[in-house]
Amino acid sequence: MLFDVGRTSGGSLRSITLELCGEVLNKRSFSEVLWRIYNRPDRPLPFAYGGNLPWDNPEFSARMLREHLTQEHGAASRKSEEILLQTDWLWRNIGLTVGNHLLDVTCGPGLYAAEFAQRGLRVTGTDFGPAAVAYARQLAIDKGVDSQVEVVETDVRTWHYPAGVYDHAIMLYGQLAVMTKDEAQTVLEGICNSLKPDGCLVIELLNQERVDKKDSTWWYTDEKRLWGDAPFMLLGERKWYAEDQISLERYYTIHLETGELEEVVLCDQTYSSSEMDKMLTKAGFSHVKIFEKWDNLPLYDADEWTVYIAKK
Repeated sequence: MLFDVGRTSGGSLRSITLELCGEVLNKRSFSEVLWRIYNRPDRPLPFAYGGNLPWDNPEFSARMLREHLTQEHGAASRKSEEILLQTDWLWRNIGLTVGNHLLDVTCGPGLYAAEFAQRGLRVTGTDFGPAAVAYARQLAIDKGVDSQVEVVETDVRTWHYPAGVYDHAIMLYGQLAVMTKDEAQTVLEGICNSLKPDGCLVIELLNQERVDKKDSTWWYTDEKRLWGDAPFMLLGERKWYAEDQISLERYYTIHLETGELEEVVLCDQTYSSSEMDKMLTKAGFSHVKIFEKWDNLPLYDADEWTVYIAKK
């Protein structure tokens, strides 16, 4: 998923270099940074470097939390009014009842977990980001539902899913896509194993037909967004791997006050509805319902998503 937030317009690369770099980046160090970018592999092997955002990095996690909580955009978490629409829809379509135990896989800052707990559910959330986990725990306290919410800081790809514990599970906003297919299959099997008989898993994934398949590049500058808390220049590019149906994005962040260069590679493994149906069946689910466009909920990006409800 592309977190294209804080994009600014500007002058030429030369004018921004002169204006923002000042004397901190001398010609030699700045040239070395640009040569590193210039000599990057043209088409890196997907998932070769993990293929994911550095969720567990404390500084990145803190910046990501800021993007989760803002109401200026829905690029990290959806806005509050859309979360309520989704929560209502999930309640109706899963058949949730007061007292159910819900597993919220990749729960982020606990926005759904707290809402479901306020409606009478027990919720176990799992997430990789330390700042998000800390916020989710505090949010449960602030909402008076901390006795109903447990948040586990873990990598969901390797977590030991307890057998037969949860009534239902959710995994929202496309997070399964940032795993390899083998990792995704293992996670689906773990979730299925953790559900009680007749339990449902809700998976939200980007509609493969709607994914941007054009190679592209972009750049922008900012000073307090996802990629840094001081002036930076971000150079990004997207490549589509048709043979694997993978969208790969590379982000090069040049921190202008220090000259440091950071590289992040993000892979989105896309799935057709038929392929996801097969994976869910292989994981142990007996029946899968598919809802295009979030079943026509009035979400700003509903057209881009497919929702699966898989019953054990």
